[in-house]
Amino acid sequence: MYTTWKKELEREFKRNNDDFSKMVTTLTEEEMSTEFYSGHGGTEGVPFTAWGENFVYFPVFYDGFEWVGSAPRNPCKIKLEHQGA
Repeated sequence: MYTTWKKELEREFKRNNDDFSKMVTTLTEEEMSTEFYSGHGGTEGVPFTAWGENFVYFPVFYDGFEWVGSAPRNPCKIKLEHQGA
């Protein structure tokens, strides 16, 4: 499956009800828009960190698949599942 970090970030921001338009990230526009294969294989997406108003976003890799993970920016009662599982 081919994707971009922009598509994956938009999906995760939406899942978290975070405002994508207020994102700050280490990705350049070119890096965000570069298509890569996120299916079985090695890591192809560039490393990054992104911050929304309520969550921090980062790349996750497990068993050859890549996607965006997230964690709350501030202490709260949200319990996170194992990342990469």
